[in-house]
Amino acid sequence: MLEKELVIIGGGPAGYAAGLYAARADIDTMLVERGMPGGQAASTEWIENYPGFPGGVGGVDLAMKMDEQARSFNLDVEFADVERLEQREGGFIVHTTQGSIGTKAVILATGAKPKFLGVEGEGKFHGRGVSYCATCDGAFFRDKTVAVVGGGDSAVEEAIFLTKFAAKVYIVHRRGQLRATKILQKRAVDNPKIEFLWHAVVEEIVGENKVEVIKVKDVQTGDQTRVLVDGIFVYVGTRANSELVQDLVKLDERGYIITDENMSTGIPGLYAAGDVRQKSLRQVVTATADGAIAAVEVEKYLAGHE
Repeated sequence: MLEKELVIIGGGPAGYAAGLYAARADIDTMLVERGMPGGQAASTEWIENYPGFPGGVGGVDLAMKMDEQARSFNLDVEFADVERLEQREGGFIVHTTQGSIGTKAVILATGAKPKFLGVEGEGKFHGRGVSYCATCDGAFFRDKTVAVVGGGDSAVEEAIFLTKFAAKVYIVHRRGQLRATKILQKRAVDNPKIEFLWHAVVEEIVGENKVEVIKVKDVQTGDQTRVLVDGIFVYVGTRANSELVQDLVKLDERGYIITDENMSTGIPGLYAAGDVRQKSLRQVVTATADGAIAAVEVEKYLAGHE
């Protein structure tokens, strides 16, 4: 079995920041990522609020730069699914689809995944008009009509992005005002391709072989409307990817890992960083900060257990 001093689970901004700091500290580290580097950041078309990039940076470009920088300090990166995390004396065993890794410390940087609407037709049409990633699927809807569900930053950012392709974009929001930042709200309101459906929720997604109609209910009046669309993009929040440790650590009511300010879960050698942990702000900049703190704490932990 392969032995490492530290295993980082997850290759988003938190994981790569942790990997960078750990590798620079000469900690024998492996980062395990299930997909492409970058996590949710890589599915964001353009990031304007990450310091050091005047004018913004593409999510994929930023992810690739993080990967390149961390690897330049000899970070070991493995692409595999982590199936199970097992405690052992003096550390852990990380069981992956590529084999098992013994380690003294683990940083969980597994991020979060989109929440589902939970309405009829959502599962049936997933990949046939229902999407959770405008950056991934927006180009399939050129000159078509789509709906975006949600009112936060992600929903509004992706709605604006979709106007590059779609002829019309509905933003469906259960309230009468967006939750997104003011600058995004103004861009959306000023965009002639965007129309708002206020005080509205999607109750059903309808079609034969693909999405054709969404049934929308006015939460104030109860009236239901059929809206013709070719696709629907869902941005109604996220769920923590904390299944690996749901029986090991404390979670809040939404499944996010509870840590202290040093990213410790309370189990010696086990840390959590980024969107998977309970926190007030989930952004690339806060994820990278979490990762850096976690790696520094691991360095202290390992020094105290030599």
